[in-house]
Amino acid sequence: MPLDKMEKWISERLEQLKQDGTIKGNELVINKIKKSSGRKGPRYLVEGAGSREFLKMNSNSYLGMSLKEEVIEAEKKTSEEFGVGPGAVRFIHGTFKPHVELEKKLAEFHRRKAGMIFSSAYAAICGVISPLISKETIVLSDALNHNSIINAIRLSTPADKKVYTHLNMDELKVKIEECIGRCQRLVIITDGVFSMRGDYPDLKILVDLAKKYHSKFEEGIITIMDDSHGVGAYGRTGRGTSEIMGEDGVDVLVATLGKAIGVNGGYVVTNTKIIEYLKETAPFYIYSNPITPGEAGAAIKALEILESEQGLEMLTHLREMTNYFKQKLVVLGYEVIKGEHPIVAVMIRNTQETIKLVNHLKEKGILTVGLKYPVVPKGDECIRFQVSAAHTRYDLDCVLGVLEEYKKI
Repeated sequence: MPLDKMEKWISERLEQLKQDGTIKGNELVINKIKKSSGRKGPRYLVEGAGSREFLKMNSNSYLGMSLKEEVIEAEKKTSEEFGVGPGAVRFIHGTFKPHVELEKKLAEFHRRKAGMIFSSAYAAICGVISPLISKETIVLSDALNHNSIINAIRLSTPADKKVYTHLNMDELKVKIEECIGRCQRLVIITDGVFSMRGDYPDLKILVDLAKKYHSKFEEGIITIMDDSHGVGAYGRTGRGTSEIMGEDGVDVLVATLGKAIGVNGGYVVTNTKIIEYLKETAPFYIYSNPITPGEAGAAIKALEILESEQGLEMLTHLREMTNYFKQKLVVLGYEVIKGEHPIVAVMIRNTQETIKLVNHLKEKGILTVGLKYPVVPKGDECIRFQVSAAHTRYDLDCVLGVLEEYKKI
């Protein structure tokens, strides 16, 4: 059957995305990576740019784990032993020893009773939230929560959903009180680190509120946090927002293996009974293949590195580079969002200026992400830089030099 009618609608939709300024367009293809050498961190060669080298300031690989020889060797060794793919979903003989070992190690790392891995962090958050929400549940969600959380709540069809202003714990308290007597269960969901800004919630207040009002609901209050950008990226030992805030009382912690851990996949850690329940009810777990055994082996090695002296040194270097970059940006006259996380949001507050600066940086061999209206509200346009432990001071000085020159244009 011809698709001409459908193609007409698609063309109109694509044109609308262009007009809205939300179209992503052709993807940049990386052809080759030059690993760290001398004073330079990794450099990237991209399709269509010949031998020109680019410095990535838009990578989630906060520790540079994906390029570490030990991690690559661990994936290679495990793949040679177990093959390159699981061949089935978990309950149909798709569970391999590295999967089980990784889940145990993740639980131990977060000081929780049990863990469970998914094919991705997006699958993890969707797979976890839906089974924990009933028809008698009201959900409270931060206004800037990630798209995965928003869609997971939609899939779950709760009795109601209330959105509180970003990081506003006073408003969260009011909304909790509004829910008393209106549902059996209350679920509070938040990102740990908010990916567009690098800020994070006051977990002490959030957890205290949940404890205070827990008895007001027949099935209590459950707190869920997705700390995908936090775990491995900050905190003295890389345990993310919980460590930064000194509060480990969130009931269900979801995170990723695809950012600071440097591999692929997502996971959840919590108590044993909830993990047992999720393995029986989470569709994104039951009906989807897990990560490969090799990826699990690589993740295990990355966690071992993170928990070693080498890991502490990497985290220390990452903090030093982050602080250095932020301080220098302020000296140059740029506005940055305060915080300890290596996401450094430089506020431009104008869509056209954001586009112009992102393009200028790319012309100078620096890859960044510009966040502009309507992705963010008018006046909140910014450029998101992401510092990595693989970056050197020389790398950051290269970026700062370009930004200083741009001020003079």
